[in-house]
Amino acid sequence: MTSQPGPMLLREPQPAPEPRRWSFWFQWVPTPRRTPFTFGYLVVLLGTTLLLRFADPVLTEKLLLLSSTDAHNLWRRPLVSLLSSALWLANGGWLTYAGIFAVFVAPLERRFGAARTAMVFFSGHVLATLVTELPVMALISGGFLPASAGRWLDIGVSYGFFTTAGALVFLLRGRLRIAALVALELFITFVYVTEEPGSLESIVTVLGHLCAAHFGLFFWGHRFRRRRPSAPPLVPDVAGPPLAGVGAQL
Repeated sequence: MTSQPGPMLLREPQPAPEPRRWSFWFQWVPTPRRTPFTFGYLVVLLGTTLLLRFADPVLTEKLLLLSSTDAHNLWRRPLVSLLSSALWLANGGWLTYAGIFAVFVAPLERRFGAARTAMVFFSGHVLATLVTELPVMALISGGFLPASAGRWLDIGVSYGFFTTAGALVFLLRGRLRIAALVALELFITFVYVTEEPGSLESIVTVLGHLCAAHFGLFFWGHRFRRRRPSAPPLVPDVAGPPLAGVGAQL
């Protein structure tokens, strides 16, 4: 006599847990694994910001003057000033710059990698600095500007992140690209009008911002879009885990 197998008890599939509300915002936070360039750069900027805050003011003043990319410094020590000027934040506020990097730098790195993002960032920093400061050097040499015009503190990372922002704008499509471009131009204008508009320093800075943003827009954005037409989206994927037996697609 053989026993008949009883009916199999099938478990009802459990619904996938819904993603938490904060998961969307967490996806934008730079991490050493997903965005090593952005994360590492922010760590360096945090270190230099703390150095300015707690170190001897005489030492920090010497370091800033050595790093400044003003016309005088570029003439005497071009490589040192070009490389070190991007290691300091002009007005402090590291948390503000952390948010800016999360919006303007990390998305480009998630899509194209750390090496290309670093190339975009520093190429814009160097190009915008030279485009704005070399004419100042020429005007000083020609006697059209006083020698003091070549000695002002010029440090910061704005040229770099405006270059990455321009590249990101070009990667958008349709009306979204137009809206982002308008927002970028308005942001540059806002920075200019809030920092002593009309002064030589403000004019040089706003021209550098415009140069960096449009260099990223027309050069890097065009190159990236031509090479990677089917790249993953810039917005992080926040979808929950897939159901069993269903393939997940990016």
